[in-house]
Amino acid sequence: MIWTKSKAYNRDMAASVGFLSSVKEKLLKNWFVIGIVSVILLAKSNPGFGAKGGPLMPEITVKYIAVSVIFFNSGLSLKTEELKKALMMVQLHVFIQSFTLLFTPCFMWALLHFVLSKTAINVFLLQGLQVVSCMPPPVSSAVIFTKAVGGNDAAAIFNSAFGSFLGIVVSPVLVFTFMGSSSTVPFMDIFSSLFVTVVVPILCGQIARQFIKSWLDRVQPPFGTIGSFILLLIIYTTFCDTFSNSALAIDKFSLVGVAVTVFLVQATLITTVFLVTTRFKWLGFQPRDTVAAMFCSTHKSLTLGIPMIKVIYQGSEYLSLLTIPLLIYHPTQMLLGGFLVQTVRGWMHRAQKTVDLPAPT
Repeated sequence: MIWTKSKAYNRDMAASVGFLSSVKEKLLKNWFVIGIVSVILLAKSNPGFGAKGGPLMPEITVKYIAVSVIFFNSGLSLKTEELKKALMMVQLHVFIQSFTLLFTPCFMWALLHFVLSKTAINVFLLQGLQVVSCMPPPVSSAVIFTKAVGGNDAAAIFNSAFGSFLGIVVSPVLVFTFMGSSSTVPFMDIFSSLFVTVVVPILCGQIARQFIKSWLDRVQPPFGTIGSFILLLIIYTTFCDTFSNSALAIDKFSLVGVAVTVFLVQATLITTVFLVTTRFKWLGFQPRDTVAAMFCSTHKSLTLGIPMIKVIYQGSEYLSLLTIPLLIYHPTQMLLGGFLVQTVRGWMHRAQKTVDLPAPT
């Protein structure tokens, strides 16, 4: 009898240990998602700390230092031969830039014209959605998510940087075309900011890599983890700005309507990119290319977008309403991207194994 109880006790203990081990493994595997939820809650509890003008000074620590570290990290970890190879992937670059700066604005126009214009959502918030669709890709999040998944980060870096430069010229033109506005955008200021925070760090990382290449190959620093922690900082400060922005004091129906629309639009765009790049084999995209396209084609830049909107609509009493969709779009793409990392990584590894299988003889 005692032996039976002891056996049952040992079995229960083994089950408990196995359960705790399983939970620990899942928590470690999904630490980034847990981190996203944690920093959002932290931002909600005290948004002033990480908002612009707050003690954390994100207008300096994030806009310049964090973003520069991200691209120095990318330049240091990226093999020069891979970057050279990425420059030659013209078909992928054309697809990404056409999708983000041509298809997305047209898709949003159709959605607004035929569906959302018939709702009770604030008209200026709807116009803000069209403005968001015309914005260029970001210079950080798409790269980090691509790297976190293990996708073609060289192509992501090229398209994020090139798309941002291209967007400085194309985005205002798109806004003028769809919205009928006119203004002058400070191209030199934005160009110089991009050069300092993107181009220079990548070049410095590539130069530094030539001197410590053997050390990097031997030690293999966790560049992806470093980038993920920096991204958590960016998500934190983004939500701090969102929660502390007084412009969000608008009727709840319009705000919720825009938030739901932004989420559905992003999910639709990501799904569209995935289906097109995987179903149309003649495009010649590998699974790693699909990952880069999914993030680079669908993300929009808050860093470039807000200054552009402020300049284009300078003096407008509805400026704050026009910026709300972008304030919602940016954290939503961070949140959605973070939750997709594990799923997309699993798909990519499975798809890559299929691609690498030897042809039947």
